[in-house]
Amino acid sequence: MALILFGLGLSLAPSDFKRLFKQPKSLAVGLFSQMVLLPIIAFIIASLAPVSPELKVGIMILSVCPGGITSNLVSYFVKGNVALAISLTVCNAFLSLFTIPVLVNLFLKYFLAADQMISLPFLKTMTEIFIITVLPASLGVFVHHKFKSFAQQAEKYLNYILPVLLLLVFLFKFFAGKESGGTGMKMEEIYQLAGWVIALNIGSMIAGFVVGKSFRLHFKNKITIAVEVGLHNTALALIIAGDKIANPAMQKPALVYAMFSFVITFLIAWIMMRMYGSRVPEKSEL
Repeated sequence: MALILFGLGLSLAPSDFKRLFKQPKSLAVGLFSQMVLLPIIAFIIASLAPVSPELKVGIMILSVCPGGITSNLVSYFVKGNVALAISLTVCNAFLSLFTIPVLVNLFLKYFLAADQMISLPFLKTMTEIFIITVLPASLGVFVHHKFKSFAQQAEKYLNYILPVLLLLVFLFKFFAGKESGGTGMKMEEIYQLAGWVIALNIGSMIAGFVVGKSFRLHFKNKITIAVEVGLHNTALALIIAGDKIANPAMQKPALVYAMFSFVITFLIAWIMMRMYGSRVPEKSEL
């Protein structure tokens, strides 16, 4: 994952981030969509879904784990605003330290009437975020700034290297061991959950895009926000459900979601960029 972030950083210059923080509207809209709209959409879906309370909580856990390295990579592939994507991932990682424990405890109480407090170790989590996300992306940006010709040459190969790295991440996610994938998933459970988690995926993308459009953001930023809101961090959801709550049933929505979400998100974003992206001038970007 760190290698993927380094590769994405090679495609960026410091000015990409400076422009983003000088005009932070896109970042604020993206964070609002992820932190506020996404849990609301998930709550509606979980309430309507005819599944067990544990699976409803699993759907809600997905909603508090937005974005991540995979969504950053999709934004890169569809020519979105990668600086915005990475910035959303980093901001979410910090905010999640506070939002995840509070919201997950509320979900447990509402759907299960449970009183099970969870917590994330602050220092350990911050260190992991820095090592996996901030450091490699920053190194990539530094190389782009200091060795621009090398970065431009390396970027030509990213379209071949990064998909392979992403495939390895997915293979690891599903075959790393029982602690991450051995939930005893049955085919009927996949059929039971598939429609609802796909609805969460597509509904989240639509919501992110519509909010971006209502704030008159550049098309590239609207697509990036749609991707970052629509494609959730399944690895984090698995950790929360499996390690923090120790309930394998709550991992199942994340596993089923991971089967479809990447392909669906990529195809929708790619089609929209192909159909409409070229019509929008770059200078209008906010």
